[in-house]
Amino acid sequence: MRLVITMAAVDRFSLLYREISRSCSFYMEALAIVGAWYTVRKCVSLALDTYSVLRLHVIPKLSGEIDLVKKYGKWAVVTGSTDGIGKAYAEQLAKHGVNIILVSRNKEKLEAVSRSISETYKVETDFIVADFSKGRELYPAIKEALKDREIGILVNNVGIFYAHTDYFTNLSEDTLWDLIHVNIASATMMTHIVLPGMVKKKKGAIVNLSSGVCCQPTPMFTVYGASKSYLDYFSRSLHYEYASKGIFIQSLIPFVTSTNMVAFSSTVSKRSILFPTAEEYASHAVSTLGLSIRTTGYWKHAIQWTLGECLPEWMWAWFALYLSRILRKEALAAKAKSE
Repeated sequence: MRLVITMAAVDRFSLLYREISRSCSFYMEALAIVGAWYTVRKCVSLALDTYSVLRLHVIPKLSGEIDLVKKYGKWAVVTGSTDGIGKAYAEQLAKHGVNIILVSRNKEKLEAVSRSISETYKVETDFIVADFSKGRELYPAIKEALKDREIGILVNNVGIFYAHTDYFTNLSEDTLWDLIHVNIASATMMTHIVLPGMVKKKKGAIVNLSSGVCCQPTPMFTVYGASKSYLDYFSRSLHYEYASKGIFIQSLIPFVTSTNMVAFSSTVSKRSILFPTAEEYASHAVSTLGLSIRTTGYWKHAIQWTLGECLPEWMWAWFALYLSRILRKEALAAKAKSE
């Protein structure tokens, strides 16, 4: 009797399983199609990303150099050009035969860099002394100095950071105004001065130096990051306004580079596999000119950007806050030790 009941139960279970499988087959097929579609999309996305990396960071290095003078014009204006990325970028443009106009606040450094570039790369150089923290009073003189030049490339590189990573309320009013005048107003007004001439010639390029901290909200970089986010938005929007007029506008978004801007920390100011020198960064960044309107400019930084975008905002912010506190503590300890 027990054997019969057991067999009947097995039969009923087998029948039930067949009925359930039959009714679910449609859903299984639908899920299989969704899975296949997701896989195809990911594969296509990976292929496009790989192609983009090769097009930006590999192919330009293998192919012949682009004639920047013919493509954009004889002269390039580079702001913040006596140190770091600005100086290195100016040298790379000079290497391509472009004449350079350096703009910075230190006359002695300007003279030295101008002479060095002219002698090394056999191009014409000039310089304009300008302290962008002074606000709108200096732009009429800059406009007058540039009015008879054929400006083909403008590199808005000048920028400042805090003395070290810090909380917003610890920043002085002078620091906040300097960040606004130097990081935001300078690029806006320099572009306003140079762009009409480019439009008239129907060719030109403008490069605005943003920062990787605008990838996601970054605490203790708050005002600096916001100013760099402005440049990123400004560049991308302006490109769509003027691309049809032959003007190429690029938002360049580097991550940490070993320059004086990060000298407050011995940890991030040293060259490493993730932190290139300004010269190494600039040699890659210049090769992306004319190819991408928004790029980190360097393949290692591109990997960092991709990883940063994958992180949830809270995780990025938590890690940034943790790291910033360490850097602040390190900077304050070094300052106390030197006093």
